[in-house]
Amino acid sequence: MKIRLFLFMATLFVMQNVCGEDKFGQQKERWLQIAQENMPTLQKRVVEPLRVVEAVKDEKVFQGWTYKTSSFRLEDFYKTNFSSLRSITLDFGEHLTGYCTIRLKTTDRTWDAPTRLKMTFGEVPAEMNTPFDPFPGGLSRAWMQDETVEFMEVDMDREITLPRRLSMRYLKIELLGTSSGYNFAIDKLYFTAQSSAGEVQTSLLPTSPKMFRDINEVALSTLRECMQTVFEDGPKRDHRLWIGDLYLQYLANRYSFRNYQLTKRCLYLFAGLATEKGILICNLFELPKPHAQPSTYLVPYHLLYIATLLEYYRDSHDRETALDLWPLCKVQMEDALSFVENDIFNTSKRPAWLFFDWREGLDVNACMQACTIDALSNTYALAQELGKQDEVKEYPALIRRMKAAAKKEMYDKKSGLILSGGNKQVSVLSQAWMIRAGVLNQKEGQRALRAALSHPEVVMPGTPYGTHYLVEAMLLCGMNEEAKAYVEDYWGGMVKKGADTFWEAYDPQDDFLSPYHFAPLNSYCHAWSCTPIYFIHKYPELFQK
Repeated sequence: MKIRLFLFMATLFVMQNVCGEDKFGQQKERWLQIAQENMPTLQKRVVEPLRVVEAVKDEKVFQGWTYKTSSFRLEDFYKTNFSSLRSITLDFGEHLTGYCTIRLKTTDRTWDAPTRLKMTFGEVPAEMNTPFDPFPGGLSRAWMQDETVEFMEVDMDREITLPRRLSMRYLKIELLGTSSGYNFAIDKLYFTAQSSAGEVQTSLLPTSPKMFRDINEVALSTLRECMQTVFEDGPKRDHRLWIGDLYLQYLANRYSFRNYQLTKRCLYLFAGLATEKGILICNLFELPKPHAQPSTYLVPYHLLYIATLLEYYRDSHDRETALDLWPLCKVQMEDALSFVENDIFNTSKRPAWLFFDWREGLDVNACMQACTIDALSNTYALAQELGKQDEVKEYPALIRRMKAAAKKEMYDKKSGLILSGGNKQVSVLSQAWMIRAGVLNQKEGQRALRAALSHPEVVMPGTPYGTHYLVEAMLLCGMNEEAKAYVEDYWGGMVKKGADTFWEAYDPQDDFLSPYHFAPLNSYCHAWSCTPIYFIHKYPELFQK
């Protein structure tokens, strides 16, 4: 059913954009050129394994697996015949993104057949100790990082660097085959890690509690690993740029690396790959040349592009870029408003997916209404700062009407809750987005969030992406202590479970939650999970004292 729906959405989206002139024409070529001019330099460092480890099954730890240091020393590994070891697991001590290099040497007798190794790279222990086959995942099996490497020649001077870029902390090497009359050792092994992040430009107050220092460090590692030649969503899987991730990465980047060049590149890449009607496509790839995934039309993400440009302009004061991309923002807003009837966003008319979180059954009617109001406010704010408010002079009145319509159609005064859709669903994100959009005032927001969080049938966020908007809403409506506790419990919960980068999906009650029906396929370093940096630094009086 999901596949048929996706194909229908893709076909409809293509049909909508095959006719007519290209709205931005040759501007898109210029935008792509600007993106190319802002290509960052990847900073590289060589990292060697830290220790040899052994897997331990333990139901008390995250996903049931951990590692302990082996009695077999790392220095002995490099001079031991691997034919006698057959298998070994190495811990590099930190999450790394980049390329693995290996070199073999003959230790006894003569090579007379290829040497074949299986190298499995993983981000968390359970990923390394769960069989991949038969593969139950909902995405390609090829995303799993197990590589078969053949050595046709072995000598002291020849290093082999695996062509695939990898994202890992752990490496398991297994011998699949070699000559029975030949012995060899792994003479050299290292990983070339890369990132475009640069140096951290901020620091925490000396009074910062240890837990928030730890959360901040893990969030920094998460963001750093995802900062490649674009703000990637996940360095292990997808390797692409999404608008929703970009917005949250930008907020974290503001209070950490302050890499505005990379932000500018990403904004221009999306602009240069817009459809003929000027509609953004919500995610894109860089190789073999920049191209968008044409079936991914996602209105909430298109509207977050406006928020990202507004935030970028306020921080960088890059007026030229903001003016250059302003017409593109207007198109995204006008496109979203084409689904608004009687001041309500009509989700039954939508041509595609409306994503606010990976949570089965989440009704998005209320979220989409609030997202549209929020985008109208951001578009008008950007227009004011650029002196373009006359071009969108009807927006303030429309914002007022859409807020009033949301209150009338979706707000239950008796319970104080926003109820979404025909089944009157109670979800945390419906309340959070209505608070963000200013539909609920501070008092109403507090009541709504507390009522939702205590509701027996509430739909909770399933990822750090949705959880970001919950914490943001708490802070917007003055629930400061609740927000602080939530960051400590949620992201701190991942730290306590051993995270060295934050995960794509996390439910404190379900360690095996996966949008793809197979937890090892999850990204355990994921861009949308890095936003504690934003909260901890924006609100130092709350998180650093």
